[in-house]
Amino acid sequence: MQSGRMTDISTPRRTAIVTGGARGLGRVMTLALRRAGYAVTITASGPSAQLDATIADSAALPGGEEMLLPLVADVSDPKESTRVIAETLDTFGGLHALINNAGRGMRVVSETFNTEPVRFWDIPGEKWDQIFATNVNGPFYMTQAAMPHFLRQGEGRIINVSTSAQTMIRTGYAPYGGSKAALEAMTRSWAADLVGTGITANLLLPGGASDTDLLPASPKKQGADGNLLDPEIMAAPAVWLCSPDSADVSGARFIARYWDPAAPVEDAIAAASSAHVVGV
Repeated sequence: MQSGRMTDISTPRRTAIVTGGARGLGRVMTLALRRAGYAVTITASGPSAQLDATIADSAALPGGEEMLLPLVADVSDPKESTRVIAETLDTFGGLHALINNAGRGMRVVSETFNTEPVRFWDIPGEKWDQIFATNVNGPFYMTQAAMPHFLRQGEGRIINVSTSAQTMIRTGYAPYGGSKAALEAMTRSWAADLVGTGITANLLLPGGASDTDLLPASPKKQGADGNLLDPEIMAAPAVWLCSPDSADVSGARFIARYWDPAAPVEDAIAAASSAHVVGV
């Protein structure tokens, strides 16, 4: 899990970081970016079978193991965030996109949160702080650490992974919903700050509960609406948002379940995006 290896950077390529890239939505976006030719750094909270599987699956793609840098890092620690950016630049020689995906959900509070809601006044303070530290402070520290490089090169893609509006205000979801509401407000504010810099900030969310570890394992695993989305829906919009093609879009909110990978990209964008866009 250490860097110190320099890959051949004589051929220009794009590089991305996906926090929480070992499992769930992060894994899908990581492998999609690898298939699109990106060099990718992923962060994970610790060693795991999921991390090993993602490393192996990435190694099987063109470019092999040299195109993935796996790092164990706590993105809620500013020193760790700075280290992730530095090791990415040292290993790959560049950075073009940052997907702030690492997050903590309601399982931090209770394994039965989806059947027995926990009221906000019963949540231990340390659990509340843990969710906000990862979901709000983590994206801030990672993005702040990346900004000097993005500003120097006059380009950067910041993609913050959010959740559905209904989830933000659902009974028993106070810390998780509130943290994602804060992330959405932050993203739109960042987009306004970034006008004219060549750097964009956008939101991407599945559009409902996804089949990931954020929900407890259950024979009847499903979201509040009775559906359970395939994490693969995140692949196509994530790759587009990281690409040069998305340079004119910032401050937008994209709902992955409405993005049709088979449609012309203009139609996919229109279907998946909300109206709020900050001009760049």
